Amino acid sequence: MPHPRTLALDVGDRRIGIAITDALGITAQPLFTLRRTSPRGDLKAVARFIRQHKVEVVIIGNPLHADGSPSPQSAKSQAFAAALREFLAPTHPSLIFHLVDERLTTREAHDLLNSSAEVFNKSSRLARTATIDQVAAVLLLESFLSAGKPTLLPDPDSHSAT
Repeated sequence: MPHPRTLALDVGDRRIGIAITDALGITAQPLFTLRRTSPRGDLKAVARFIRQHKVEVVIIGNPLHADGSPSPQSAKSQAFAAALREFLAPTHPSLIFHLVDERLTTREAHDLLNSSAEVFNKSSRLARTATIDQVAAVLLLESFLSAGKPTLLPDPDSHSAT
């Protein structure tokens, strides 16, 4: 039986990076980078992904300042989350929304892509920008997925006492 899907959105002014869990809900996969058009158009496009992938949980990045206080961009992300919730309420009343601290995801995405620059064509700035948004969404989703998992203690039998 498929696991409930979780969708992560890295909401920016021009693009929305989208990532989704695999069918088992274990790993985060990049899905798409949505070029923003209009508020209603953006909501309709995201709603289409939610319906298409039978999403039950939506994670939206909340870009706070380094000290944890709200930033102008976090206010935009919160407004997008509220608008999406309202837009989907008639058809998806049980959809769960979470705003997740994403202070470092875009920086981490840049670092990841820089460390694997040979894979990406540096001359294609547009492709890299779209990839950054998707990678940031993946990192956001991975952060959410690992947040509730307990830290496992090492197996005492895995090494011999000397």
